[in-house]
Amino acid sequence: MTVPGCIVEYIESGKFFCALVTADTGKRFRLLNQNGRELNLPASRILLSSKTRYNSNESRTTLLHILEKAVENRRELTKEIDLAEIWELAVQEDQKSFSATFLAELQFGGELTDDRIAAFLRAVFTDRFYFKYKNGMITVHTEEQVEQLRHQLKKEQEQEALLTEGANYLQQIYQGETVSVDDWPRLPQVLEWLAEYVLVGNEAEQAEQIRQLLQRAGLNKPHDGYTLLVNAGIWQRDENLALLKADQPVDFSDECLQQAQSLADADVETLLADPKRLDLRRLNTFTIDAASTRDYDDALHVEQRGDTVRIGIHIADVGYYIKPGSPLFEESLERCTSLYFPEGHVPMLPPVLSQGVCSLIQGQPKPAMSFLIDLDRQGTIIHSKIVRSLIQVKRRLSYMEVDATLEKNPESEPDLYLLNAIAQTLQQQRVNNGALLLSLSDVNIDVRNPEKISVRLSPVDTPARSLVSEMMILANSVAASYLAGQEAPGLFRSQPPPRKRIISGIHNAMQDIARQRRFLSRGELTVHPKPHSGLGVNCYTTVTSPIRRALDLIIQHQLAHMISGRGILFSNDECKTFSGLIGQKLARAAGVRQQRHRYWILRYLEPMQGKTLPALVVGQGPRRVNLLLLDCLFDIDLPPNPAFPVDPGDTVRVRLARVNPLDNVLRVEW
Repeated sequence: MTVPGCIVEYIESGKFFCALVTADTGKRFRLLNQNGRELNLPASRILLSSKTRYNSNESRTTLLHILEKAVENRRELTKEIDLAEIWELAVQEDQKSFSATFLAELQFGGELTDDRIAAFLRAVFTDRFYFKYKNGMITVHTEEQVEQLRHQLKKEQEQEALLTEGANYLQQIYQGETVSVDDWPRLPQVLEWLAEYVLVGNEAEQAEQIRQLLQRAGLNKPHDGYTLLVNAGIWQRDENLALLKADQPVDFSDECLQQAQSLADADVETLLADPKRLDLRRLNTFTIDAASTRDYDDALHVEQRGDTVRIGIHIADVGYYIKPGSPLFEESLERCTSLYFPEGHVPMLPPVLSQGVCSLIQGQPKPAMSFLIDLDRQGTIIHSKIVRSLIQVKRRLSYMEVDATLEKNPESEPDLYLLNAIAQTLQQQRVNNGALLLSLSDVNIDVRNPEKISVRLSPVDTPARSLVSEMMILANSVAASYLAGQEAPGLFRSQPPPRKRIISGIHNAMQDIARQRRFLSRGELTVHPKPHSGLGVNCYTTVTSPIRRALDLIIQHQLAHMISGRGILFSNDECKTFSGLIGQKLARAAGVRQQRHRYWILRYLEPMQGKTLPALVVGQGPRRVNLLLLDCLFDIDLPPNPAFPVDPGDTVRVRLARVNPLDNVLRVEW
C-alpha cells in the first residue's frame, strides 16, 4: 500500500529511481526523488512501496539522506543476487507467477527488508533472461524462453562486435589499405552482403545490417559501398552493374563445362555416314567477319552457272553438338544470346565450343547447314534447298580486306565482285518492297585506357558489311519460307509497317534515319509467319547465328529434323513456349546492353562536363527537341528555347551541364 512516508521504486528512461511519497492527491502521488526532484506520478508508475514509513515532514536534507542510503543499499544488494539459482528453483514449480517478496525470500532467506525486496526487483529488470515483471507479479520464463533469450543476446553481441570491428576495417579498405581474411575472418561474408546491397538496395537480405555498418563507419555517401567493393578487389572500377542486376548468367555451371569439354570435333567419316549430309569440302568457301572475330558461324561461296548464279550460305551446324534437353541447350535458352560490351563479351556457349568445336575455322572440316540458292540475273530465286553438309573454309577474310578489294581491284576477286553485285540487287529488291535501311554508324567505344575513353564511328553500310548482311537476310528468308511452305511451326520474326514513313530508297540523310527510328513499330516473335515490313520480306526467321542466338539454334534443329525426313521436332505448343521465353530473355539482354552502352558513353562524356559538343536536331515537338550528339550518336532531349529556334537537320552546340555515369545522369543545356 502506497501512503505518504513510503519509499517507492519507479523507472524513468530505463533507470530505477527511489522516491519518498510526500502527499497523496487522490489520483497521483507527490514524490521527492533521490536527486532532489519533486514530481507527480500516477499509481500505475509505482513498482514497489516500502512497508517502513518515514516522517515526510522531516527536513529536505534528512529525506534526501534517507533516499541516498536506500539507493546505495539496494545497489549493493542487487550485486549479490543470483537469478539463475532462483530461476532453477522456481521453474520446477507448477506455479509460474510469484510476488517479488516470495522470490526475494528464496534469495536472501531470514528477515526480508524493503531494500532486499527492491534489490531483487531491480535484478529482474536488469537481467531479463529468467523472469518478467508484469502487473505487480514476476513470471518465470520456461527453459525454452531462456534459451531463446540467450540466443538473441548472443546475436546482439555478435552484431555489436561486427559493427564495432567491421566499421574499423571498412574504413581501412575505403582509405586504400589492405585488409585480409586473416585480419578479419568475416570479410568475405560482409563484402558479399555489401555487393547485394549495392545492387538491390533495401531488397537485400542483410540490408539493415549493412546500412548500420556503413553508418557506423561514417560511409554515408551514395557510392561509398561501390568504392569499398572496388578497393577490396571484388569489383572493377567500371563494374558492369547492369549485368549483375539483371541476373544474366555469366559463368557456366560445372555440368555445362563438363559437357562442353566432352564434345570433340566431329569425325569426317562419322559425318559422311549420314547419307543426307553432303560433302561440300571442294567448294571455295570463305568467311567475312571483323578482324577481331573469334567465333565463325557463317561462310559463303558463289558459283556462276550459265545464266544463273548459285549462292551457298553455310551455317555452323551447332545443333549437331548441342541436343535439345542437354545442359548446354537449356543454358542457351536461359542466356538466349551472346552479349557484347566494349570491355568484353558474355558468350551464349562456352568458348571451347563457340570459338573452337562449333566454329567454322579456316582449314578445318566442319559440319554445317548449307543454303544453296539459285538466282537469275534479276536476283529472283529460281530454286533453293537446305541441306546438312560438311564444309572446309578455304579463306578467312576481314571486312576491311573485302572493302579494299571491291574498291580498288574487284576483278582480282571475281567471287567477291559477283556476290557484291547480287547483294546490291537483293537490297534494291527489298527497298522496292518497302524495306527501311536505317544504317547509322556503329559506335565503337575503346576502354583499354580507363583514364581516357575514346569513341570512334564506323559505317555499317560498307560493301563488305552490306554483302554479308544481304546474304544472311536471304538465308533467313529461305528458312522461313521453307517452314511456312511445310506449314511447320517455328519462331518467325515480323514487324508491322512504321507508324509514319519518313525515308525511302537506299541513301538517306542522318537526321531522317534517326527520325524514322522513332516511328518504327514494335517487332513480334510468332509461331506462324507474318510480313516483316522493316526488312521488306513476306516471312522471316533467324538461323544464321546458332553460336550466338538461342532462336537460331532452335530453328536449326527444326530445319535439320525436317530436311532429314524425320518430320517436325518442336510442336506448335513448344514453339509458343520458346517464343515467350525468348521474348523475356531477349528483353533482359537488350536492357543490359542499352544500360552498359549508356554507361560507357557517359564515361566518355564525363571529362567534357562544362564543355559544348555538336548535336544534330532530329525532331521537334511542342515540349521537347530531339537531338543526336554527333561524335557518339547519343540521343538527348531538350525543352525548346524560344530565343534559339531550330529546325530538323540543323547542327547546334549543346553544353554538358552534368555528367555522372554511376548515377546515370546526363544533363545538357542549350
